[in-house]
Amino acid sequence: MRGPLRFGHPQQDVDTPRPTPKAKILLVEDHPTQAGELLAALERLGYASLWARSGAEGLVLAQSEAPDLTILDVVLGDIDGFAVCRWLKMRPETRDIPVIMLSVQGDVKDRVRGLHLGASDYLTKPCTDEELEAHIFAALRVQAAQSELRRRNSELEAMLHHVEAMAITDALTGLYNRRRFTDVLRNQFAVTKRYKNPLSCLLIDIDHFKSINDRHGHHAGDQVLQTVAQRLAADLREVDLAARYGGEEFAVLLPHTSKENAAVVAHRLLQVARTLEIEFDGTQLSVTVSIGVSSSTDLASDAQAEYLVRAADFALYRAKSEGRDRVVLFEPSMTPR
Repeated sequence: MRGPLRFGHPQQDVDTPRPTPKAKILLVEDHPTQAGELLAALERLGYASLWARSGAEGLVLAQSEAPDLTILDVVLGDIDGFAVCRWLKMRPETRDIPVIMLSVQGDVKDRVRGLHLGASDYLTKPCTDEELEAHIFAALRVQAAQSELRRRNSELEAMLHHVEAMAITDALTGLYNRRRFTDVLRNQFAVTKRYKNPLSCLLIDIDHFKSINDRHGHHAGDQVLQTVAQRLAADLREVDLAARYGGEEFAVLLPHTSKENAAVVAHRLLQVARTLEIEFDGTQLSVTVSIGVSSSTDLASDAQAEYLVRAADFALYRAKSEGRDRVVLFEPSMTPR
């Protein structure tokens, strides 16, 4: 049963802090007289207001107008206010809008029900302007604090992601660093041993890199590293992992790749390096690389993940000792296992 609203002008001696700037408030009330009185009270208090004449219209306006707060009558002709509140709190675009339930009934069960559905507060009719203002201000203050908390949490999450990315990324090249490569290697190696899928590794070394630094300076060397890294990443699959493993050394992990297919990838990267055009300070720099290739099939059944890199390193050493600018596949005869 509905009762009179009895909204009155605020007392002059009441010093209630008010949110600034004034909020936009959605009123969901299907009784024209009571809605008019409440809208007039909101206007006296300086709030912008929207009026929804039904629960369905309230849901539409809440989505389209994004009010700062919703005052929702419990008793509506089409949908009861509890159902409207439930829908508002279920939808991502409206769930953060505070809701004040409005009713002539002061039943405790109704209050608890509304709060359980996500309402911020419960206002019993009739009430004065001061009561209305106090409830609105409290709901908006809590909402502002929650919004600020969400903003700070979002900033902290972004900072955490940035720090985590820095911890696993090489600052110069943008590739993963050795730490990240080692972590992924161990995980992939465990998967390989369990499911018997081949896992291959490339170790790539830029030939005569020290000469580039000595002749053209370290900035030139940095540009060479960056260019090689960019092309390396561009020529690999998404499932592959490329990392800067050392000064001028890169490591590539190729999951589900046999030694023969890894050799194909290595020869392609060898050719890519030969065709790189690197301009520094008006000078065209050319580079070649040496690549060692190993595969999990080269290793004993009880071998550790690090042995895959060691095998590629033995092959790389052979490639450099045989004249550089070439690909060498690991063979067990290169070192006792």
